Amino acid sequence: MVTSAKAFPWGAGILLLLATVTAAAAGAVISGGNSDPWYDALNKPVLTPPDILFVLVWPALFVLMAAGALLVLERAGSFDRAVSPLGLYYTMLAFNAGWSLAFFGMNEVALALGVLVALWLLIVAMMQDFWRYSHLAALLQLPYLAWVSFAGYLNAFILFAN
Repeated sequence: MVTSAKAFPWGAGILLLLATVTAAAAGAVISGGNSDPWYDALNKPVLTPPDILFVLVWPALFVLMAAGALLVLERAGSFDRAVSPLGLYYTMLAFNAGWSLAFFGMNEVALALGVLVALWLLIVAMMQDFWRYSHLAALLQLPYLAWVSFAGYLNAFILFAN
């Protein structure tokens, strides 16, 4: 008996990668790099990482996010069969960019913290849904969850110290 391997859904995979790159680019453009006088003037916690760390960490996190989502897509065989976890993925990307908009674009630290809490909850829900398709896909999101948790500490400190 011959079994045929299911073909990878390339169209959905390319759209997933484009959405990921768009969210990453939006966050980078909105954050404005190293020349933000508003951010520079804020009272920040002692554990605030140097700017270069953000430049190194975020691309790696976006690669891990996309790798997990592509694993789910590959296991499901189509977007339609993974609409719940991938819908959460796309929503998470929107909230990720939304945090940058709230914090850096609008300088609304309280709003940004609210977006960050929602983002954290979305990541947890997405990981739970990813787990049903691929344990590895879910585990690949752990560094992102840890980073967003740390970002919550930074965001909350800035909210209450400024």
